[in-house]
Amino acid sequence: MAQGSPAVFIVDDDQDIRTSLTRALGQRGFSVSAYASAQAFLDAYDGETAACLVLDYGMPGMNGLELQAVLNRQDRPLAVVFVTGHGGVPESVQAIRAGAVDFLEKPFRQSALVARIEMAQQIALEKQAALLRRRDLGARFSRLTAREEEIVERMVDNPAEVSSKEIGNALGISPRTVDHHRARILEKLKIRSLVELVDLVSKLKAGRD
Repeated sequence: MAQGSPAVFIVDDDQDIRTSLTRALGQRGFSVSAYASAQAFLDAYDGETAACLVLDYGMPGMNGLELQAVLNRQDRPLAVVFVTGHGGVPESVQAIRAGAVDFLEKPFRQSALVARIEMAQQIALEKQAALLRRRDLGARFSRLTAREEEIVERMVDNPAEVSSKEIGNALGISPRTVDHHRARILEKLKIRSLVELVDLVSKLKAGRD
C-alpha cells in the first residue's frame, strides 16, 4: 500500500482474529489498529481519520450493525467491510443498504478481504473530501450577517426579482445598501455570480439533509 493510505481499523471480539488480521494486513503494508468491542473503537476513534473499518457483526454489547448506524449518523469518513461467522441474509442486506462495501462470511480468502479494503479506502477518502467541502461551505456562510443572510434567501427564493431595487423594496432598504451587501456576500462566499450562489446554497442544504 502507498504511504499515507487510509488506515484500517479492525473491530472484532475474537482475539485470534484480531491478531491474525493485524499481522497479515500489516505485512501487506496497511496501517492497522484493532479493537475488541464497538465501544472501545468509539472511545479511541478521533472522528476525522479516513479509514476502512473491518467490522465483525456478532459481538456482545453493541453489534456491528449498531456501530455502523452510529457512525452513519455521525457522518464519519469511514467505509465498512463486514466479516462475520454469525450473520445471515437479512443482516447482510441491512449492512449493504446502510453503505457497507461487502459482508464477508468467515472463513474468507485474504485476497478477497484485501480487495474490499482497498475499495473501502477509496470510498473513505471520497467521504472525507465531501465532509471537508461541506465544512468549508458552512464556514463561509457563517461569516454572513443576519441582513446578508436575508438577502441571500431573497435572491435564491425569488430568482425573477433579484435586482437591487427589487430586493430593496422587499426588505425596506435602499438599492445602494443592497449593492453594498451583495458585494460583501460575494466576497465572503468567494463567488462571483448568482448562479454560483444558488449552487452553493443547494450544496449546503444537501449536506444538512
